[in-house]
Amino acid sequence: MPGHKMRLMLSLSCLTAIILLTLVACTPSQPDHQIPATPVGSRRAIQNKGSDTLVNLALAWAEAYQQVNPDVSIAVTGGGSGTGIAALINGTVDIANSSRRMSDEEIAAARANGIEPYEIPVAIDALAVIVNLNNPVNELTIDQLSDIFTGRITNWREVGGNDAPIVLVSRETNSGTHIYFLEEVVRKGDKDNPDIFAPQTLLMPSSVGITSEVRRNPNAIGYDGLGYVSAEEEKLIAIARDSHSPYVYPSVATGADGSYPLARYLYMYTAGEPTGVIADYINWIRGPDGQAIVARLGFVPLPQP
Repeated sequence: MPGHKMRLMLSLSCLTAIILLTLVACTPSQPDHQIPATPVGSRRAIQNKGSDTLVNLALAWAEAYQQVNPDVSIAVTGGGSGTGIAALINGTVDIANSSRRMSDEEIAAARANGIEPYEIPVAIDALAVIVNLNNPVNELTIDQLSDIFTGRITNWREVGGNDAPIVLVSRETNSGTHIYFLEEVVRKGDKDNPDIFAPQTLLMPSSVGITSEVRRNPNAIGYDGLGYVSAEEEKLIAIARDSHSPYVYPSVATGADGSYPLARYLYMYTAGEPTGVIADYINWIRGPDGQAIVARLGFVPLPQP
C-alpha cells in the first residue's frame, strides 16, 4: 500500500510538470526588438513661477526648450516676484522668477524652512518710464520722478508739460518691479529714505494694465519693462541720474552698456545650486540660444564670455 501511494504521488508530479511546460510553450513571447515601456513618471516637469516682467520671456524659453529636450515639460505661471519667491520658500516650485533680488527677510525665511536660495541672473531689463503719446514732456531726472511719484509734484506744468494733473500708475506691491522702482526711484537708492508712493497712485495687477492706462489717459505716467513697451503706442521718457547728467532713452544698447539709469538684472532662484534637468535648462537659458530669445523680446541679453 505504501508503494501504491508513492507511485500515485510520482504520477501526479509528472502530470503537473507536463501541464506547466505546455502552458509556457503556448505563451506568446515578446519579439527581441520590442522597446520596454517607459516607466510612469519618467517625464520631468519643472514648475516655474513668479515675476510678471519675466513671464512672457519664461514662456518663450519653455516653448523653445521643448524642441531641445521633449522629455522635459515646463509649467510657467506669473503672479509677481513675491508670489514666486513665496513658493520657493514653501518648497512648492522648482524655479522662482524675480525682477528683484530676494530680501534678507525672505532669505532668512527660506533658510528657516531648510532651503538655501541660489540666485541666477538670466537677463537684463531697461525699466522704461512711459507717458501718453500726446504728452509734450520728453525727459525727467530721477529727482523729478521721485517728486512725481511721492506726490510732491502733482501738475505736469511743474516739469515743462501741460497744465494738467499728473495721474500716477504703478504695479501692485507684490511686484518686484514695484519694489525696484520704490527703492531706486522713489527713494533714489537711499535705504534710509522713508518715502513711499503717493496714496492716489493707481496700482495695476499687470504690465498690460500699466500700458493700457497710459495709452488711454493723456495725463498718466507709469513704468514698465522695455519688452512690454511699444514706441508706437506709448512715449518713452529719457532719464538722467541728476540735473548734471545726460538724458538717456531706454534701449537694449543703453541697458547693456549701463548708461541708462534704470537698468536691472532679472533673476531665477532655485533651492540650492541647480542640478540635473533644472541645471541643464538654466544653462540653456543663459547660453546663446536662450539669450537670443531675450533680445528678440526686447530685453537685454547677458554678456556672453
